Formats: sequence, C-alpha cells, structure tokens
Amino acid sequence: MEKPAIEGGTPVRESKIFYGHQYIDEADIQAVVDVMRSEALTCGPKIGELERKLCELTGAKYAVACSNGTAALHIACLAAGIGGEDEVITTPITFAASANCALYCGARPVFADIDPETYNIDPACVEACVTSKSRAVVAVDFTGQSVEFDPLLKLCREKNLVLIEDGAHVIGTKYQGRANGSIADMTTFSFHPVKTVTGGEGGAVLTNSEEYYQKLLLYRTHGITREESLLEHPADGAWYYEQIALGYNYRITDMQAALIISQLDKLEKFSKRRKEIVARYDEAFSRLPELFVQKEIPESDTTRHLYILRIKPEKLNIDRKRFFEAMGAENVCCNVHYIPTYYFPYYEKLGYQRGICPNAEKLYEEMLTLPLYYGMTDEDVESVIKAVEKIVRYYAVR
Repeated sequence: MEKPAIEGGTPVRESKIFYGHQYIDEADIQAVVDVMRSEALTCGPKIGELERKLCELTGAKYAVACSNGTAALHIACLAAGIGGEDEVITTPITFAASANCALYCGARPVFADIDPETYNIDPACVEACVTSKSRAVVAVDFTGQSVEFDPLLKLCREKNLVLIEDGAHVIGTKYQGRANGSIADMTTFSFHPVKTVTGGEGGAVLTNSEEYYQKLLLYRTHGITREESLLEHPADGAWYYEQIALGYNYRITDMQAALIISQLDKLEKFSKRRKEIVARYDEAFSRLPELFVQKEIPESDTTRHLYILRIKPEKLNIDRKRFFEAMGAENVCCNVHYIPTYYFPYYEKLGYQRGICPNAEKLYEEMLTLPLYYGMTDEDVESVIKAVEKIVRYYAVR
C-alpha cells in the first residue's frame, strides 16, 4: 500500500486523478450511433468528410486518414521514398513510433539531441547529424509546442531532405499564425484517447504535395487502386482494380471518423481550456526555484497535449522516482514522457548506446508528466498544484 508523501500527512485529494483522459459528450456518441445505423461502417463517406475537415482546419491541400498515428508515420516514410541504406533523423524524447517508422522501411534512425529548455529537437543538432545517407527528418512537436520550422525547413531544403512533422501532440497549435499541418512536407496526426482530439484510435497524414498524396492513398489501402489513370492493364469491367504497390491495411472506420469530426467541432474550446490549465501551472511552478518550467518559443501558439514538470535535483532531497511516487501518494497519478528511444533493449541490440544525446538523457532523469486534459475542474488543477508544492516544501534543500 502506498504511504503518504509526508509522514503523518493526508493526501491533498481523496480520489485519484490521472495524467490524461478523453472527453466524450452526447454529440460524439450520437455521431457514432448515426454511422452504426447507416449503410457504411468503413470505406464510407465519413472518411472523405474527415479529410476535408482536416484540410479546412490546417490549410493543407490534402489529408489521408488512417488507422493510427504510427500507421501515418509509416506511410509518410514510404511516400518519401525512405528505404535501403537511408538515415532518418529524429528525437529520442518521443514515443518509439517516431523512430520505428524508419526501421519499418529498412532505414536507420539517427537521434539528434533536444533543446534543454523547450525539449524539442534542436535544429543545430539535426544539422550535425546530416550525412550523405540522410533522407528525412522526423521532427516531433513535443508536448504540443511547435518545432522551430524556420531553421529546420532551411536545412532540409539545403540538404534535400524530406521534413516529416510528427504532429501527434500538436493539433490546435499554430506556428507564426499558420496551423501546424500545412507547413512541413508531410504532417502526421494521432487521435489516441489522451490526445486533444480523439477517435479512440486513428491517424492522418497531411500534405500540400499531390505526388505524396497519391502515394499515401496507395500505401494506406494495400497498394490497390481503381483510378483509371493509374491502371497498367485494360479494365475487365466496373469491378476492376489493380495492386500497383505493396501497401497495407491502414484504413480507418467511418465510426472513428465520425467521432473525430465531432471532436474537431470542439477543438477551439478544448484548446482554450488546456491553455488555461497550462497558464495556471506555469504561474504556480515558476514561483518555485526547485522546479523548471518548459520554455515556449514565441513563434508557437501552443495547444499543449502534455504538461512536463521538471525538478532540479540539486535543490531537492528527492529524485524523480521518489517525487513520482510521492505524487501518487497524494492521489495525483503522473506519467513520464518519454524514456529515450535508444534506451530500449531492441535499440541496444541494434548498436545504439547511451550518451549520444546528453540533454535528452538529463531531461529524462528529471521530468514527470502532470495531469492535463479538458475535463479537469479548477479544483482538480489546484489539487495538483498543492501536491507539487507540498512535496517541494518538504524536500527542499535548506
């Protein structure tokens, strides 16, 4: 059984609160029910409707909805022509899919270090990783804050690299007034339940390139097409189709698409509430010298998916592990995002070693993820703050 963080103390909350939670209302439920009562559960009209809505939201010319964010990354890499001896540069502070997508294509992930204050991939470190084998950069908008597009785009254009934005965290964010999703060569979204907008699962790839768009459509659906201009043999009849590439079954259902469409209708209020919670957290934690608050670049109007609390170990008589456990004892259940990807045994067996990204590794030792989601009440937010303040006061170096 967990013991209170403070000897003899009472937890700041009676009930547990978790780091993320979906918000589903009656409109969402009705949207799914309507599809279930319709003729098409998959490959139906809601797919195109979702894709059009994503284009309207972001300003991208094309969108391809798919089964999840990992599938989106995979087909983006395939559309970019990644394979063989290619190298793909990405960050280690991300979910494993950001690097795995290169491995799926037979390429090698190369890890560039992060900016120690924003936690996003450092463009200077990306440049230092470029070799003659580099083919693409998978830049992750960590926590929902936009990556620094100006230097990354400049570098990618100079080095003839494809810029794939892993935007799993970023829906609702704008960079210099432009919605993320219309800036990189391709942008991938995820609609996992803890994301700002959810479909249960689901993903999408957005692009302004018709060439990439046509390839994404093929790779999403087995490499099969009915498009007359793409057929290599005369059609046998109206039923005729051809497989012209090796694709995958990465389709999304109309039920998921309907849920995502309904959720996107609430994106503005989702974003507003998340910004309110982040502002309150920042205000409270900026007053504590034992903590470091993530820096925001002025170019990013951020809809935050995750809130990262970073401790300063030299100012506390407690490490991250014990801080994490102490928060749990206060009934505030945190998480950690992320373990550096190359720490995993699979990557170790591929020859990756610790020490290659010192900023990322230091961040991992000092961070934990606090609750952040639309349905949090002001009372919930204040209880999280009280738990942090209570632990910091008790363990502060004096």
